[in-house]
Amino acid sequence: MTNVQDVTRLEAIAQYRLIDEPPTVDLQGLVQLAATVCGVSTAVINIIDDRFQHQIAAVGLEPAVCSREDSMCARVFQKPGHVVVRDASEDERFKGNPFVTGEIAHVRFYASSPLITPTGVPIGTLCVFDETAGELSPEKSEGLRLLAGQVVDVLELRRLTRELEDANAQLENFAGQVSHDLRNPLTALSGFIELAADSPELAHAPRAAYALARAESAAARMATMITDLLDYARIGGAAVRHEDVDLRAVVAAVTDDLDAAIKESGAVVDVEGDTAVVGDETLLRVLLQNVVANALKFTHAAGTKPHVVVRGHALFGGWRITVDDNGPGIPAAERERVFELMERATADEVPGLGIGLSTCRRIAEAHGGRMGIETSPLGGTSVWLVLPKPEAS
Repeated sequence: MTNVQDVTRLEAIAQYRLIDEPPTVDLQGLVQLAATVCGVSTAVINIIDDRFQHQIAAVGLEPAVCSREDSMCARVFQKPGHVVVRDASEDERFKGNPFVTGEIAHVRFYASSPLITPTGVPIGTLCVFDETAGELSPEKSEGLRLLAGQVVDVLELRRLTRELEDANAQLENFAGQVSHDLRNPLTALSGFIELAADSPELAHAPRAAYALARAESAAARMATMITDLLDYARIGGAAVRHEDVDLRAVVAAVTDDLDAAIKESGAVVDVEGDTAVVGDETLLRVLLQNVVANALKFTHAAGTKPHVVVRGHALFGGWRITVDDNGPGIPAAERERVFELMERATADEVPGLGIGLSTCRRIAEAHGGRMGIETSPLGGTSVWLVLPKPEAS
């Protein structure tokens, strides 16, 4: 009968999705490092459930599965701890084990360190062994212990990444459904308002005409908010393409879309520097359009003719893109807060829901990049984006 400890361990192992999966590069790298640090021929990451030992990564042998009864690590796993055995054939715990007797292998030197989850559940071991008796210096023994901790860190990172991906998918599905449910009545409402606004009788009812114009504007803002929320949700789970992108062409498309705001404010938008980058052109256009639109809005609201400069800078490991403006700027204490969902800069008279920069940061992170705000050499805000080169580039 499976005991409570085994049930708890099985639940923890299931969260990591390790069983029956091929070895991954990150775990293979850690077992290779363990063998090198300890100066032995073989290193293995063992996951031990209620019946079997699963070798999920190994160097010096092919990963395999054996019964828990035959496992050397399962013997010490009863009381998880760091173990170093000079000669397993002389140790009462192991001298009859098939890995020692020759039935499966001829292990002599053996050392292991437990894999313990952040919640305190032991799920396996990082073990090293050799067919020759030996010792581990204190430094090497500590190295094995530290590497076992790194194995757990890798497993945790992979688990959290999967959870984030699942959460993003749920958010996108939810936002898509809400968007659909809201768009239909909003479209009908906008249609009725438009019909009423076109009525000839309104020529003699200025107050009604004014109220309808306000309602039409409110409906348009609501439609924009719905689109922004859906974009924000979708980008978290977006599959990022890595393609050659010409910043100059992207900014040209952005200025076309923002033509009305540019003409109204008399803005000048320039592109300078290294304009060839690699990224997802569609997502980068969304990002730049949000940032440039903000620059135009806040600078014009401050009573200044906007000047916006988009610059590309080639780096050793990627690219840095900056969008500078001559607007009022953002106080240093506010620069991180404005990237949070539903947060805005202090200019409350400028319309907006506070989703744009949150969406931009999600785009940056989807590329594996970073995004932030500094003071612009033009006197206003400098929004910067760092894009890493894809591994294949």
